[in-house]
Amino acid sequence: MSPAPTQTFTPAQVESHNTEDSCWVVHKSKVYDVTSFVQDHPGGEDYILDHAGQDVTKLMQDELQHLHSEGAYEMLDEFFVGSLDPSSVAQTSSPVKDTGLHKRSSTDLNEKETEAYFKPTDIAADNKNKFLDLSQPLMWQLWNSTYTKAFYLEQVHIPRHLSGPARIFGSPYLEVFTKTPWYMIPIFWLPIIAYNVNRSVQEGLQTEQAATLFVGGMFLWTLAEYVIHRFLFHLDDYLPNSTFWQVAHFLLHGIHHYLPMDRLRLVMPPALAVALAIPINKLIHSALPYAQAYAVFSGLLLGYVLYDMTHYYLHHAKVFKIHFREMKTYHLAHHYKNFEGGYGITSKIWDKVFNTELQL
Repeated sequence: MSPAPTQTFTPAQVESHNTEDSCWVVHKSKVYDVTSFVQDHPGGEDYILDHAGQDVTKLMQDELQHLHSEGAYEMLDEFFVGSLDPSSVAQTSSPVKDTGLHKRSSTDLNEKETEAYFKPTDIAADNKNKFLDLSQPLMWQLWNSTYTKAFYLEQVHIPRHLSGPARIFGSPYLEVFTKTPWYMIPIFWLPIIAYNVNRSVQEGLQTEQAATLFVGGMFLWTLAEYVIHRFLFHLDDYLPNSTFWQVAHFLLHGIHHYLPMDRLRLVMPPALAVALAIPINKLIHSALPYAQAYAVFSGLLLGYVLYDMTHYYLHHAKVFKIHFREMKTYHLAHHYKNFEGGYGITSKIWDKVFNTELQL
């Protein structure tokens, strides 16, 4: 438990909190317990842990490494636990450690997009933007709004962060349908995958043939993942300038960019996934014989399940160093650097092919 904010600490006390289980930093003689967002840091937890127990004042002002906006400093107060012992302030400043992570020019990162990620949004201050009031149900506000397309797209791509799920509808009966825990995805889809695999065998496929087509379906999903993310979820330039289409955009994907840490609005609700799966299923069955179509579609569905689980994992877990750490940094760059690139979640394959790879 964090100590009372009225306490003072010596440098030695702060330096002892230098692990992922207890990570403190000093900024302008104030002590902050940042343990709660270490694993979710956009550049990876190592960047914070490399400076755990240290004074990060100079680091946070360094334009080439980690420049922060004024709003970020205000939100940092959420993690305030006390002050540094005045008699030792002059001895606490540690040099900026160049880890190579986060190194960038001062102009290639939208600071507003980067800084609100893990720290709770100041709702009163955010309301000054004259966008949605996060303390009230969002849907009715958006439906009755008169936002221009340009203003809506600008605001929805500036991430906010709440300590709990935002409220979409005023009605609790409607609200329950807007929340999808991550574990609902395998519970819902794995039986359907098993059914399709079984049907492919019943229709006459040999096990080896079914397995080959199944893997082919999984690879096909990687392309579908890219196409859906880029050309459906991010159809921003072609979005009609009307409230109806803003609402549709918000429900489809905009809410994820607006509230990227909302755990219950990250994976795709089964109803929406089914709506997308039906035409894809019909397309596959129209292009292939039944037996092959069942095998390919089952592989594609498993690819989707792995995608949604990976997406949740990248946002909310301490990821494995191999592959996933790189993909976490890559995907969070999509949220905070440039949402018009980096559409791959599970891999960068198609970003490389279609020249939309983000350069970190």
